[in-house]
Amino acid sequence: MADVLNGLVQTTNVSVRSNSDLVGEVESAAAKDDRRREEKLGKAGPLRRKPKLSPILEGADGLQLTPWDILHTLARALTLTRRGSARGLAEHWGSLKYSHALTDEGKGLRGHMRLSAEARGIAAASYKRIQSEELGIGFGLALAEHIMRRRKPDHMVSIVHADTALRAGWALTSGDKGPRSGYQHRPLYFVEAWKPGEPSLVLPVDCRGNHGNAARSHQQLAAGTARVESVHIGPWNLTPCLMFSTELNTKRPLTVHAVQAPGTGGRLGPLSENLDQRVEQRNNIPFIHPPTADGEPAESLPGFHIRPKDTEWFQRVLAHTAAAEAAAFSGDGKAASQYLTEQQGSRYFSAFVHAATGSVQDVDWEFLGTKFVGTEHIFRSNRDRVEVFSGVAESFFNLVRQGEVEQYRREVYARRSEWPDRVWWDKEWGGPVSLRRDGSVLAIRPLALCSSDCRDS
Repeated sequence: MADVLNGLVQTTNVSVRSNSDLVGEVESAAAKDDRRREEKLGKAGPLRRKPKLSPILEGADGLQLTPWDILHTLARALTLTRRGSARGLAEHWGSLKYSHALTDEGKGLRGHMRLSAEARGIAAASYKRIQSEELGIGFGLALAEHIMRRRKPDHMVSIVHADTALRAGWALTSGDKGPRSGYQHRPLYFVEAWKPGEPSLVLPVDCRGNHGNAARSHQQLAAGTARVESVHIGPWNLTPCLMFSTELNTKRPLTVHAVQAPGTGGRLGPLSENLDQRVEQRNNIPFIHPPTADGEPAESLPGFHIRPKDTEWFQRVLAHTAAAEAAAFSGDGKAASQYLTEQQGSRYFSAFVHAATGSVQDVDWEFLGTKFVGTEHIFRSNRDRVEVFSGVAESFFNLVRQGEVEQYRREVYARRSEWPDRVWWDKEWGGPVSLRRDGSVLAIRPLALCSSDCRDS
């Protein structure tokens, strides 16, 4: 177990491919798919796709990350996804099953992240699909954050689950109230670069993974061009987007393939009212509205359009959804539920959950001189019992619990330079710790190293 935990804090290169050749290959894959759809479905075949793809130059030099970075990113991303009835286990604890999955082992491959022998040995196709799906989210969002921070170095960056945010305004499935278009193409996440009192920049993000080869990644990115096109923020057809496909090849280091659709849209706000105001549930018609031409009304297209008159409302939606995610990551479902509409899942997160199967905010720990409050989970990792702690800085948590989103965002922004993203082995804790600029922490240790006194702290 010691070797596994030590491996979680080892900084490793993550290969990123983003160039003009990749753009051409994705466009070819999209054209091939459109021809197939047209032959099979006739006029209804071709999909609407983001035009004018380009490389993501900021990420072309690759990334240096630890496996614990990826698992922390994935844990935060899954928190509001409502993946199962055992709330804590199904969501942010769901990333822990990959604690043995990533390594840099192998002759000639040292220094580049790849799947471990244990992860490569998974036989069932259904489990491999879940593995590639979830690790694709982790790596894609890690790169998305990296890109946005380089573009907006004086801003905070938040990741928000797209379906959770969109449900504040639209019906997505038959279980939701309101008009539905039946359009199934949606991005997985939104990445928001924000600064208190200023407009924020929001990009739809689609991130997938596969156990195949580069050709499979080209197909996933081609499908992503249709998913991100379904959301327009601000003026029609100007929303910038990011698309990623992580190739989890069993014989080579993993590679993140990345393209973008540039644009001058995606702007929200600035708000004219305090962020603390509750989000109103809307029942918007799920259509995108192109501009009129020659005085003739343009035909509406299925999708989700945050028009200029809606940008303040949607900025509040994103801020409240991010606050709910922070509360849920700390194990406080009741605090999370106050930020969500019923359609977004407020009842789901306010329901009673037993500590043995869910996440309950009842634990605290001090890292780097700061008290963090959150929840814990104890489980077996192969033969060893381990303890995992997830939470946020106590000062931030208190603001979230009290409904003070405005002040929470201001304090997170003011203290962003105090906590640069870092992963380290904490001797007092006894294992790996990941701390993020948003004040969230994820820590793991062998249970045998923890005395009864420190467990009661």
